[in-house]
Amino acid sequence: MSDGEHDEPVSDGMPEAALEAADATVDEAFLSRVALIEDQPLGDRAAAFGQLVEELRAHLEGTDGESRRPGT
Repeated sequence: MSDGEHDEPVSDGMPEAALEAADATVDEAFLSRVALIEDQPLGDRAAAFGQLVEELRAHLEGTDGESRRPGT
């Protein structure tokens, strides 16, 4: 048993330090994706940000994104 403060399970049985590392990886991936989008021409950038918004919405709503297609 370790006495480190980050060894306590906080969610899904994962230690807090592991969750923080996973969050940092997700943040870096998100920021890299946004940077790639920002380098695109305006029309492509708008479409890419629109897709990103839909993916984030689906993630927050707990769906796969397929249920929110326009016109359905």
